[in-house]
Order: sequence, then structure tokens, then C-alpha cells
Amino acid sequence: MRRSSGKYIALSPSAGSACCLVGRQQQLTSSSTINAATRTSHLACRASSEAAAPVQSREGEVLAALSRIIDPDFGMNIVDCGFVKDLAIDAGAGSVAFRLELTTPACPIKDEFERQARENVAALPWVTAVDVRMDARPAAPLLPDDSRPNGLRKVAHVIAVSSCKGGVGKSTTAVNLAFTLAQMGAKVGIFDADVYGPSLPTMISPELRVLQMDPETKAITPVEYEGVKSVSFGFAGQGSAIMRGPMVSGLIQQLLTTTEWGELDYLIVDFPPGTGDIQLTLCQSVAFSAAVIVTTPQKLAFIDVAKGIRMFAKLMVPCVAVVENMSYFEADGKRYFPFGEGSGERIQREFGLPNLVRFPIVPDLSAAGDSGRPVVVTDPTGPTAQAFLELGAAVVREVAKLRLAPKNSVRYDGELGAFVVRLPNGEEEFLLDPAVVRRNDTSAASINEWTGERTLRDADIPDDVEPAAWQPVGNYAVQITWQDGFSQVAPYELLDSLPRLSWEDARARQAMRARLAAASSGGSEGPSAAQQILASAQAAQLQQ
Repeated sequence: MRRSSGKYIALSPSAGSACCLVGRQQQLTSSSTINAATRTSHLACRASSEAAAPVQSREGEVLAALSRIIDPDFGMNIVDCGFVKDLAIDAGAGSVAFRLELTTPACPIKDEFERQARENVAALPWVTAVDVRMDARPAAPLLPDDSRPNGLRKVAHVIAVSSCKGGVGKSTTAVNLAFTLAQMGAKVGIFDADVYGPSLPTMISPELRVLQMDPETKAITPVEYEGVKSVSFGFAGQGSAIMRGPMVSGLIQQLLTTTEWGELDYLIVDFPPGTGDIQLTLCQSVAFSAAVIVTTPQKLAFIDVAKGIRMFAKLMVPCVAVVENMSYFEADGKRYFPFGEGSGERIQREFGLPNLVRFPIVPDLSAAGDSGRPVVVTDPTGPTAQAFLELGAAVVREVAKLRLAPKNSVRYDGELGAFVVRLPNGEEEFLLDPAVVRRNDTSAASINEWTGERTLRDADIPDDVEPAAWQPVGNYAVQITWQDGFSQVAPYELLDSLPRLSWEDARARQAMRARLAAASSGGSEGPSAAQQILASAQAAQLQQ
């Protein structure tokens, strides 16, 4: 079944004032800002194909009519909000039926929504009957109240910090990010999910270094340092764990979900390296709001991190930032790159991630972690702390935007046989051939990640390939499941760079599909639709 709407993510009280927090970072610019010259070039290239009036299917006409209705709370039309469900069209009979699923049954303007929807659709010249059903489903929190773990009931956003490869500075990033968010005014906790080699006890110095458990409720009380609540297996008085994978997964889940975190705006989870059972258990036990990816400039790090990004995409966890750690060092007024360049940029480019933050090699950063006092605590105004402030602002900004992300930026129109795309940058919608989208996949199944050479040939993908399901991934990509079971994460920037399907070609496809449908509905007698088309082509060749 196709999911036509993204995952709802509730905004926390502090995150609701994200504009105030991000306002301190007005001078920061997102590294994913699309170059104006490139955009102008794209517009110029497709100007000729869009000169003709856009063609729309019956579904497109209905959605266009409904998109004129604006939700005043979200500031978006009801189609982008994902309110339109179960759209059914019988063009022959002129009937249209659909359901409007609002976020609350107490919506004060639901009657107005219904009236406008009925009038707008009924105004289409071919429509003779409109059936509108009103429904409501409140925006989901992290998990439903009756199944959400007790300790996480008051946690607004859970943020994963992951690298999928050890030794890249993931724990240092997670700890300093947590204390940066706390300095920005948020209520923050941090959970060390690595029981084989817990880092948190070394990196912070709480006064009480042992976790306490309530003998009656069995709830764990986290330790606290500089206002940040912290839990690690290292604080359990057991050192590092020596146990098998299934036991570790259960232990991590117990530590995370039975801890009494209280009211938190952000809970930072420091993931262990890898993409195995422990990582999957974490993502399936708790609804993560977003993920931050940590890497280093080496090519080997890129390959492992790419696996992690795809894991998060399959689990519907949007990645909101890339941290390139140990990126460079400065000496004698020059900048040196001992591990090479480009890994972080490549991840950002190929997966469409919105933010890239680079951290230099500085002795103070590792020394502060070893001393038990994070660098953002010991030197909150230094250049390293300012870089973490940039990262913190990016996380706050992107998480706050997720709830308002359009739910239908990309949809497949079966009548046109094309993807209909309207990107968040506000441009007019355009069409893409599904075969073109599939042939431009950038995953390891299509590209050799060591050499960058394409292994997928265009001939491997049939021209009539169609998607089985599609759903947005955060603010930056769409995940497409194809009919052969292949799963593709297509960043919006990739879709924006692909050649458009012209409106003239769309008309031809629409007419062809209509002829095929008419021929197939005529029964099994006589030649098939494909045979008729082939015969017509052969006859045309003979006449020439």
C-alpha cells in the first residue's frame, strides 16, 4: 500500500521557538543552497518544453482544484499537507470521491474545507458527482501514547548521531552537540548506546557517576552534568560489556526506554559503529526525529557512512546534517588536508543532505574529551565551539521544519505514466520519466563506490518500469520502491537535475494509455492492443 503522507513529528516547546535559536546563526548559510546560475540554466533548458500548456490527468486536475484550499495553520494547501486520501475517479461516469483527513476532529474550519473541496472539484467540466468524506487523525507523537515507552513519554525529539565506522569522532560530536543544544536553551539528554566501549564516562565528569534505579518502579535515574541528563552502560558500574549481540540489543533497549528522562526537547543517541542488529533495534524501538552523520575525508569512511544513510532512509529517519571530522589543520597561515578532500561533499551531493559542517584537527578538542570536560563547556566562545553552534543551529532548524514538510512533493500519476514533481523551492511542477529516475540511481547497486564508475546500464531498466510505492524522506529526498522490489532514495537535487518529460510527450503517453485501456476492455477476441500498435507501425513503414 502506498503511503501518501510523511511521518508526523511533534514540535517541542523549545523547538517551537527554533526561529529564536536559529536567529543567533543568521550569518550561517546552508551548504546545500542551490547555485543561482545552475537554477537559471535549468529553467532556460526546459523553457521550450514548458511553453505549451501543461497537460493534466483527471487525478492531476482534481488535485490542482483541491490545492487552491489553504490551511491557515500550516500555511500550505491541503494537498501538500497530505490531507487528501483515498482519491477515486471514474472519468466515464464523471464521479470523484475522496477523504479529507485533518489533524484534529475539532478543526474549526472543517465545514469550510468540505464546502470548498466540493465546490472546487464540482467546477471541473467533466465532473457530475462529488463525494467528500471528512475524517481526522491527530499528528502522531514519537509513538502512540499507549505504546510509547514510559521513560520517553515527555521526550520531544530523539536525534541519532551515527558514523557506521569507528574512530571518526562520532562520540566527540554527539557529546559536544548535546551540550551545545543545552547552551542554546534546550532541555537535553544524551544516551551512550555503545556498551562494548562506552565513551561517555570518559568525556563528562558528573558528580554522581553511578546510575540509580527506583526499587519499586525499576526506573533508571540518569546522571547529570552541566544540566544535561546522561545514561551510559559505563555508569552502571560494570565497565564494558562482554556478551552476545541479542543480549546487547535487549540491554540497550532497556537502558534507553526504562530511564526516567523527564521533559526533554532533544535526546541525543550516540550510536555504536555498524548497521547491524543493535542499530536496527534502536530505530525500531524508538521513533527517531532525525540523524546526524559523522565521517572523515577518506574514501573508505564514505563507503561505510553511505550504508548507514541508506539504513536510516529505509527506516524513515531523515538525515539532517553531515559532519566531516578531522577535515584539515592550519599551520603557518595555510590549510592542509592530510586525509584528502571531498568525502563530506560527496555524501551531501549524492544523498541531498542539507547541511555540511567541517571540524579541523585541533588538540584542544580531543584533550577536552579526555579530561571529562567537553570543549564547548571549557571554551564556549572558541572557534571549535562556534562550529558546534553551527551544527546545533542546523539540527534545530531542520527538525523544526520537518513537521511542515510538504507530503506530496513527488507523486506518480498512473494515467500519465510519469512522476509529477513539485520541489520545496516553489517552482512549478514538472514531469519525470520513471525509467530516467531509476537509471540515475546513485546507490552501491548502480555505482562502484570505490571508482565512481557506473555499473548499471540503461538497457538493464525497461522503458515501462513503474513504481510500487513512494514516500518522502525528510525535506530532502523521496524513497521509491519499484515493482521489482528495488528501493531507491532519490534526493530532490538529483530529481531537479534530470531531463524533464515534456508536456507534449506526456500527452502522447496519456493518449497511448487510453488506447491500450480501451483495447484491453474490449475482451480477448481479436488482436491485442500491443499487436494493433505493432501492426499500425508496420503499415506505416510499408506506405513509406
